[in-house]
Amino acid sequence: MSNKITAAITAVGGYVPEDKLTNKDLEKMVDTTDEWIRTRTGIEERRILKGEGKGISEMIVPAVKQLLEKRGITPEEIDCLIVATVTPDMVFPATANIVCDKIGAANAWGFDVSAACSGFLYTLTLGAGLIESGRYKKVVVVGADKMSAIIDYTDRATCIIFGDGAGAVLLEPAENGAGIKDSLLRSDGSGAQYLRMKAGGSMYPATAETVASREHYAYQEGKTVFKFAVKGMADVSAELLERNNLTGDDIKWLVPHQANLRIIDATAERIGLPREKVMINIQRYGNTTAATIPLCLWEWENQLKKGDKLVLAAFGGGFTWGATLVEWAYDPK
Repeated sequence: MSNKITAAITAVGGYVPEDKLTNKDLEKMVDTTDEWIRTRTGIEERRILKGEGKGISEMIVPAVKQLLEKRGITPEEIDCLIVATVTPDMVFPATANIVCDKIGAANAWGFDVSAACSGFLYTLTLGAGLIESGRYKKVVVVGADKMSAIIDYTDRATCIIFGDGAGAVLLEPAENGAGIKDSLLRSDGSGAQYLRMKAGGSMYPATAETVASREHYAYQEGKTVFKFAVKGMADVSAELLERNNLTGDDIKWLVPHQANLRIIDATAERIGLPREKVMINIQRYGNTTAATIPLCLWEWENQLKKGDKLVLAAFGGGFTWGATLVEWAYDPK
């Protein structure tokens, strides 16, 4: 009897723009201070993609090219490319299709997934299913957002939090059990009123009135979102471990969505992990929405060893949340 095919991460790529927006910069834009931002969020600076006509594909292309170079494969070998984002280049076509064209992935099909900050976990589960089906050999999963495009820089509740970036992983078949082991994904649409972008869809198409009312920017009711995020990320991470008969001692790294340092600490505490076993880069990049988790994997790749067990956890707008158990498939090069 043949071993079950699992979807293993075999390469990681990432990209963040050069331009920085620091807390000191924000002090000049809204009524806030560097100390207030750092103590409440853990953020010190974030990256911003500047330049007319530049969408998230500008960040995804270098991230995917880096990934392909690391793995030593060509764009033509990609079977499918999936992009998790809430800030696509355009409403349509899908940014995945634009990226495939830009990198020369002539044999790939692709699509976008919208699940806010949980988008990468949703997309990783979808990509893993394609690999596990046996029909696909190389699936690229991307998390990318240009949040600066939908942030109101007069709104202190949101402008201090978000930044821009892109991260990507390559999924390939494995028969040794490594890879995506389990996922618990959740959603609750009643949370839309607390974290959303009201206009721009079919419910409220763009008009002069929606623009004047600033309804094309991200809106967040901070206290409510914080409460739900702490409970959601922590609970689902603990449930994932219990379902797989694991404890915090079995986990090498927690890879949390980088929304708020207090939410990250609460999740780590719930599953019994000390800070030194938690990937944290929120101080440098802020909340890049779908890109936070793959950017962590990108930065920590050289510290990951074959067999390491990772818990990936996220919470996103509207609401979405989840956790994924991963067994790392390769040693540092």
